[in-house]
Amino acid sequence: MMDRIVTIAGGVTSPKGFAASSYAAGIKYKDREDMALIYSEQPCNAAGVFTSNVVKAAPVIWDRQVVEKADHVRAVIINSGIANACTGEEGMKICKATAEAAAEVMNVSPENILVASTGVIGMQIPTDRIAHGTRELLKAKQTTKEAGTKAAQAIMTTDTHKKETAMTVTLGGGTITIGGMCKGSGMIHPDMCTMLGFITTDAAITKTLLQKVLSEVVQDTFNMISVDGDTSTNDTLVILANGMADNQEITAEDEDYRTFKAALYQICEYLAKQMAGDGEGATALLEVTVQGAGTKEDAKILAKSVVCSSLVKAMIYGHDANAGRIMCALGYSGIDFQPEKVDLYFNSKAGKILIFQGGIAAGYSEEEATKILSEPEVTVIVDMHAGDASATAWGCDLTYDYVKINADYRS
Repeated sequence: MMDRIVTIAGGVTSPKGFAASSYAAGIKYKDREDMALIYSEQPCNAAGVFTSNVVKAAPVIWDRQVVEKADHVRAVIINSGIANACTGEEGMKICKATAEAAAEVMNVSPENILVASTGVIGMQIPTDRIAHGTRELLKAKQTTKEAGTKAAQAIMTTDTHKKETAMTVTLGGGTITIGGMCKGSGMIHPDMCTMLGFITTDAAITKTLLQKVLSEVVQDTFNMISVDGDTSTNDTLVILANGMADNQEITAEDEDYRTFKAALYQICEYLAKQMAGDGEGATALLEVTVQGAGTKEDAKILAKSVVCSSLVKAMIYGHDANAGRIMCALGYSGIDFQPEKVDLYFNSKAGKILIFQGGIAAGYSEEEATKILSEPEVTVIVDMHAGDASATAWGCDLTYDYVKINADYRS
C-alpha cells in the first residue's frame, strides 16, 4: 500500500481544480500578508473536526454549520492576527460578512463558504478590511505551487516557518492527489485536531466516508501532539474533496478507502509533527513512543502524559537524561503498571541508549546520553512489557523563549 503513495513538492494547490492566494489586508499586521484563500473550481464534499473547548471562536461555529448542513463547499477564507474569538454577536456578523463578500464574487451562497481565523483572542476584526481582502483574494487566485506556499505563509502567527505538504496516491480507479497546509505554534493541546489545518484532494469520495476517515486519522495524528497544554478556541481541521481526479468514487471501506486513509494519515502526521517541532521557543521535536502496553488506549494515555510533562520538556531542553521525570509522568497518567518492568531509551541521530531498566537507572554514559539529547529531533522509547499495543505522541522542549513570546503576545 505504501508504494502507492508518493510525496511531491506542493501544498493545497497540488490537487486538480484548486487555487489559492494571499493578501495584505492590514487586519492586525502592518508589514505582511495576513489573509489566504483556498478555492475549488468545482463544488467540494467537506468534512471537519473542531475544538472541544467550550469557548468556541465564531468561525468554528460558522464552519461546523457549513460542514454539517451545506451540500457543498467552494472556498475557505482565512485571516491571521485576530482570532475572532470571544467577540459575541459581532464575531458572527464578521463571519457572515466575509462569506457574503466571497459569495457575491463567486455567485454562490454564503453557506458554501468556510471561514477561519487565528491570532489574538478578544479583538474585533475590522469588517471593511476583511471584506475587501476577501474580494482581493478572489481576484488574485492562482493554481500554482507558489500561490499555495504564499497562502501557507499568510496564515502564520508565531510560527517560524510555513507548513505544507502534498502526495499523489494510486488507487484502483486512477491517481489522485492530496495537499495540505496548517499553522500552529502555541496553544497546542488538541482534543480534535490542532489550530488551523486545511486539506484538499481531487479524489471522488462520499461526504460520509470523508468525515469518517478524517475523524479517525485525527485521533492518532493531530490529537497526539502537545506544545503547552492549552486547547485553542479556534482549532479547526477541514478537508475538501472536489472529485476532479475522475477516480471511481470511494463509496465503501474497501481497498481504495484504506489506501486513501493511509495517505491522509501521512499528510496529517507530517503536518502535526511540523507543528509540534515548531512550538513557541522550541529547539527540539520530542517524540514519545510507548510500546508493549496492554491496550492502544493505555499506550496513547501514557505517551501523551510524558510528552505533556513540563519537567520532561525542560529536561529535553537541558539535554539532561533524567529518567525519574519520565517515570513520574508515566506514574500519574492514570494507567496502572509495574514500574520494575519498564524499559526507557533515548534515541536520535546520535544513537540509542538504555537509561532505565528493572525499576532502577541503567548503567549508561551521561556524556553519551547528553549527546543523543542534543539533537533537534529526540525520541523517548518506553517499553511497558505489558502487552502488544503501541502509540506515539509528539511535542517539543520548553524554553525561556516560550515565556517571552507569550508574556507580551498581544503587543
